[in-house]
Parts: sequence; structure tokens; C-alpha cells
Amino acid sequence: MSTRLGDRILKVDHAGEHGAVNIYRAQILMTRWTAPHLTPLLRHFLEHELGHRALFRNRLQARGIRRCRSYLLCGVGGWALGLVTGLLGASAIAATTYAVESVVLQHLMEQRQQLEPIDPDAFDAVSRIVAEEQEHHDHGRDTMRAGAFWPPILTPVVRASTEAVIWLGMRL
Repeated sequence: MSTRLGDRILKVDHAGEHGAVNIYRAQILMTRWTAPHLTPLLRHFLEHELGHRALFRNRLQARGIRRCRSYLLCGVGGWALGLVTGLLGASAIAATTYAVESVVLQHLMEQRQQLEPIDPDAFDAVSRIVAEEQEHHDHGRDTMRAGAFWPPILTPVVRASTEAVIWLGMRL
């Protein structure tokens, strides 16, 4: 049971990191026109997410486990979200980053609690990404402009969508 939970968490986190990679790739594409000053920061965040995805992929391969069935859904959904929010500009990008990372950090903390006593390898993998995800969250939170149009609209929608994808991934 314990290893199976660790396997499932690693699979879902791998798929989620694939979604995050595609969010940033699409946002980088769009910020060329809407917010070019954000491109270097988004590239920095993309490098983190590429590393996270590789970490989880390597752990899955070492365990002989295939990726999650939600992997493609996360990739397509991430790309679509990144295109739309990148097109909407800096405020939408900040709101999206904050919303996604709020959910991700909550899940990572819960996963660490579940995994620590039963699966040290999965616990280690999840723990390795927390600081960088926190950096993304804090930057999104700190750069959302008060009174801006997009944050109050996007934040609850993106949070709910992220929760739904995680829920679905844990069941596929």
C-alpha cells in the first residue's frame, strides 16, 4: 500500500510538472508581445519546472512505472492556460502563477506528511521541489497588482482547475 501511494503521487506530480512546463512555454511565447520584461523570469521558472519534471520522470523510471494517464491532459491544459494568460498580460500571468502554486504547495505539504513514514524515496523527490515552487508562488503573489482586472477572475478558476486535474490524476 505505501509504495503504491508513493508511486501514484510521483506519477501525478510528474504529470503536473509537465503541465507547468507547458504553461511557462506558452506564456514565454506570448510575452514577446504582451509583457517582454517577464520573459527572463518565466525562462528561469521554466528551468525549475523542467528540472522537477525530470526528477519525477527519473524516479518513475527507477521504479519501473509508466507515467500518469493524465500526463497529456496536463500538457494540453497547461499549454492552453499559458497561451490565454500570456496573451492577457503580466497581471494574468502573476495571478495564474499564484493560483497554481497555491494549490501545488498545499498538495506537496500533504504529500510530504503522507509519504514521510512510508516511502522515503518519494518523500525526498517531493521535498526537493518545495523551495522553488514556493519561490514561484511568492513572486506571483507579490507581483499581482492591487485592483487589477484579472486576479479576482483567474485565481479561483485556475485554483479549481488545478484541484480538478490533481483529483482526476489520482484516480486515473
